Order: sequence, then C-alpha cells, then structure tokens
Amino acid sequence: MTRPGFLFRNAFLLALLAIFLASGCSRLRDRQDPNEGVPVEELYERGHESMRHGNWSRAAATFRRLVAQYPYGPYTEQALIEIAYAQYKMGSHDEAISSIDRFLRTYPTHRHAAYMYYLRGLVNASRDTVFLQRVWSLDPSSRDLTTPNQAYADFAVVVERFGNTRYAEDARQRMVALRDMFARHDLDRALYYLRRNANVAAANRATYLLEHYPQSAYQNDAVAVLAEAYTRLGNAELAADARRVLVLNEPDHPWLSGDWPRYPWAVRKLNPFAGERSPIDN
Repeated sequence: MTRPGFLFRNAFLLALLAIFLASGCSRLRDRQDPNEGVPVEELYERGHESMRHGNWSRAAATFRRLVAQYPYGPYTEQALIEIAYAQYKMGSHDEAISSIDRFLRTYPTHRHAAYMYYLRGLVNASRDTVFLQRVWSLDPSSRDLTTPNQAYADFAVVVERFGNTRYAEDARQRMVALRDMFARHDLDRALYYLRRNANVAAANRATYLLEHYPQSAYQNDAVAVLAEAYTRLGNAELAADARRVLVLNEPDHPWLSGDWPRYPWAVRKLNPFAGERSPIDN
C-alpha cells in the first residue's frame, strides 16, 4: 500500500524537475545565435552594417551564418567574398587566402573573379611583412620573397586577364612597387658581397638586377655596384663603362664622389635586436 506522503513527495519533485527543465530551455533559447532563422536579405544587411562600423569579426561571423543557412544563391556567393575581405581586414591572412582559394576553385568564372585575384594579391603582399614592420622595423626586401612573388603573380593575372576591370590599374602600380622591392632585395645582396670583398658575386648580383628588373628605382645603384666591383677587380675597361653609364643616367650619384655605399656604424652590431641595416638607408 502506497503512503500519501510518498506520492506527494514524488509529485513535488517531478514538478520541480519540470520547472528546471523549462527554465533551462528558456535560457538555451536566449543563448541561441540571434542570426539563426533570419531571412537572407536581412542577414546580408546585418553583415554589411558590421563592416560599415569596422566590426570585421562580427561581419565575418554573420556572413558565415548566412552561408550555413543559405548555401546557394547570389547572396551566398557575395557573402563568401565578404568573408575573405573581413578576414583580410582583421589581419587573418592565412584564413583569407584559404577563403579566396576555395571561392576561386568553386566559381572559377565568377564575375568577381578579378576582385578575388586582386584581393589575394593584397593579402600576399602584406601578410609576410606585418610582423617585421611592427616589431623589428626591417625592410621587407630583406625577407623571403615567396609571398610577395605570389602577390606579383596575382596582380599579373588581374592585369593580363582582367585588364578592363577597375582593379587593373591599381594592380599594375602594385606590380611596379613589388618589382622595386625585388630589385632592392638583389641590391642589398650585392652590397653585402661588396662589403665582404666578394666582388665577382657582387657584380653578378648587380647584373642580375639590371637584367630582370630594368627601369627599377635601384637600377643606377646597381650600375654603381658594377663600377665599384670592377674597379676593385682591376678591370678598368668594364669599370669605365659602368661609370660612363652612371654619369649619363644619374650624374649626382654619391658613388661618383666616393660617398657610396655608406655602411652602418660598426657599433650597431653590438645591438642583437638591431638587425642588418641596409647601406641604402644611410
């Protein structure tokens, strides 16, 4: 025989359990993504509103929710583009590259393919130098040029395949800047060899610069390296030829007055954080 008190106690416990469950479900609903179930047009506008306020993280999260809820359609395609741009603005360069690569694989003939190549160029041009510029203050030309080379290739695609788009001219200008970076990289190596009296190596590197990056901002410096290297090697004819070219193109170049290259002060080497400063900056 069941006692009334026992039944009452069980009923009371069941009622408490129901209350707790209801409260938990309510809190769970409160914690749900506010973008869940929102119409695609409204989600897209929310993402753009976050971008207008510079909230790139929230914008990326909103656009990702849009893609998850609406995996097909023009809004989805545009949201994928916006995700990549937001990641670039956040400084999440690797994630941005991955997003761009996926987009180009999925939509190789998309009407915004030119922009995605252009954006990938921007990401590659900047992602390898951000740390150095903020912490070490070294010139990017002194670093590995793998990602700047990829950036150059991306901008070249924009110029060659999408030359009638609004991104082509800026891509072309960025290619010029990158070529100067590559040229400076070779000039720094040539000056490094000169400083260590590796004169043949210095002349070879300067020749490489002139052959591969004609009309760069550092072409006259490369000619000066040739003049200095050939002078040290005792090749008067080649040294005179280099001097003549330098006088013709930059008659006030400091090498002609014996004031170039000017290497950093030797005491600088005592600072382990100073890095290798280029004589170009002196």
